[in-house]
Amino acid sequence: MKILVLNSGSSSLKYQVVDTVTGEMLVKGYYERIGQQGAFLTHKVNGEKHKFEHPADNHEKAIQFIIERLTSEAYGIFKSLDELDAIGHRVVHGGEKFKDAVLITDDVVESIRENQELAPLHNPAAILGIEACKKAVPGKPMVAVFDTAFHQTISKEKYIYPIPYEYYEKYHVRKYGFHGTSHQYVANRVAELLGKNIKELKIVNCHLGQGASICAIKNGESVETSMGLTPLGGIPMGTRSGDLDPSVITYLMKKENLDAEKMDKILNKESGVFGISNVSVDFRDIEVEALAGGKHANLALDVFHYEIAGYIARCAVAMGGIDVLTFTAGVGEKSPYSRGEICKRLQFLGVEIKGKLNNVKGEETEISSPNSKVRIFVIPTNEELMIAKETESVVKNRV
Repeated sequence: MKILVLNSGSSSLKYQVVDTVTGEMLVKGYYERIGQQGAFLTHKVNGEKHKFEHPADNHEKAIQFIIERLTSEAYGIFKSLDELDAIGHRVVHGGEKFKDAVLITDDVVESIRENQELAPLHNPAAILGIEACKKAVPGKPMVAVFDTAFHQTISKEKYIYPIPYEYYEKYHVRKYGFHGTSHQYVANRVAELLGKNIKELKIVNCHLGQGASICAIKNGESVETSMGLTPLGGIPMGTRSGDLDPSVITYLMKKENLDAEKMDKILNKESGVFGISNVSVDFRDIEVEALAGGKHANLALDVFHYEIAGYIARCAVAMGGIDVLTFTAGVGEKSPYSRGEICKRLQFLGVEIKGKLNNVKGEETEISSPNSKVRIFVIPTNEELMIAKETESVVKNRV
């Protein structure tokens, strides 16, 4: 099948067309500044990148313009939309209701809307993309693929928070976990590379980028993950704090006279390695500063690496050991320094990388030494392919 994969933001649209038979990405693009002045589309096909400055008042008009590119003689891959089989939408939060990808109906859209409070930046944007496609590409089957769905196999004692139980009953306050499509893709891919049944493996995947999460995957299922109710929880990230003593928040709110909105902004936009280093939101800049002797940059990365190693050890407890450790996403794929520092802290688990093998960026490869008790891999993630395959499965199995 040829699947259009959409990742909708409040003023943006990322897209790819994926051939699920070959796994090939046929075209990709990014529409920015939707609903604003200076809207433009970057569209890459046949190895060539094209930029179109084109006003788009809303997501529907953006989708229409994208579809025109996909079916044009000069920039397209389809002679007609009959060649497009389905559309897969990335949806961040599915709450407790969605344990798998689902065919989109009006009821599904309403359920996504009900989870808006849990993902106020992401779920409304996903609905915009879904509604736009209904109008711009009517009749095409559409599937919602949820970041949270892969983690619905986590057991209750690992997802319930130690607060009054009534808040779970009333508001569904619990750990959900995110980056599910990435964790699922990498786990399946590393099992394939090892030539083993995924149900025989204990895998810890480190999705390390501006957003970052760790996931323990046992027998092919998520059994523990670092992110929580929202993508703010877990390990420190580019600008997100990760887990804190809850009193830090109330203490600062009183001291600085902060309301909830301002505190939320600090935790999401001004914290993490950026907050400690005060250098940049880009890990590459922080790493350069750290290696040049910058004290705060060094401290920021030390905190980052320590917390990741600690969560990997927690995942070992959840699974009763580790067979495979994988690194993916921007930092995980492209920072030999961070991978090395994290693995140094895990030597007590028998984790040992081979220096020369670790000098890789963005390539699929094994980096463990022959003496390592844990196999270690760098696996570039491919969330779009995972979404396309999930979409294909749902469309083929629909009644």
